[in-house]
Amino acid sequence: MAEFDAYAENYAEALGRGLAISGEDSSYYLRGRVAWLKGCLQRMGFKPGSCLDYGCGCGDSAPELVSALGVQTVTGVDVSSSQIEIARRKHARANCSFATVNEPPPAGAFDLAYSNGVFHHIPPVERPAALQYINKALKPGAYFALWENNPWNPGTRYVMKRIPFDKDAITLSPLETRRLVTAAGLKVISITFLFLFPRALRVFRPLEPRVARLPLGAQYQVLCRKT
Repeated sequence: MAEFDAYAENYAEALGRGLAISGEDSSYYLRGRVAWLKGCLQRMGFKPGSCLDYGCGCGDSAPELVSALGVQTVTGVDVSSSQIEIARRKHARANCSFATVNEPPPAGAFDLAYSNGVFHHIPPVERPAALQYINKALKPGAYFALWENNPWNPGTRYVMKRIPFDKDAITLSPLETRRLVTAAGLKVISITFLFLFPRALRVFRPLEPRVARLPLGAQYQVLCRKT
């Protein structure tokens, strides 16, 4: 994943070009993911105070996790030192900090972990170790929201081919992701799918919660818990 150092300065631009076909930019999807996660946690009566953002990139998720999800602190980690430098420059605050994965957080430090579109960039043989890193960082009873691109959605595959750092990625099916997190000792609570309708069909978006269990959306969330 060191190739992300090369994309550090133009990451948002490259991502935006890929997503443009949907009619939305990355902030729409970020807000949607966090709002969806918030609803899932609220239904379970769980309010996290601290969050690990695994694979945080340039840190754009951190302010949304604080303002919309309501966590008190966010720690973002990433393999790319260049991305971490940008995250610190843009988003470092008293309640938002950033570090490389070589600077692991204390064990049992977080109520919640969040990861979006990261695992398809991790070589398959290294994915179990990444999940153990996350598991170790979580408190007992904490939750992990793993968001991934849905390879069963043809639109997702098309968009990924338009993005330089995604076109050669090795995607994970929801079934594979379930197996991985279960093997890491995490209990799967739910698998849900989001972002079915592009902007041109936004009139139908209120229907998405009704079909979230069907494997149709462009992304999926595997919500799991550390027992």
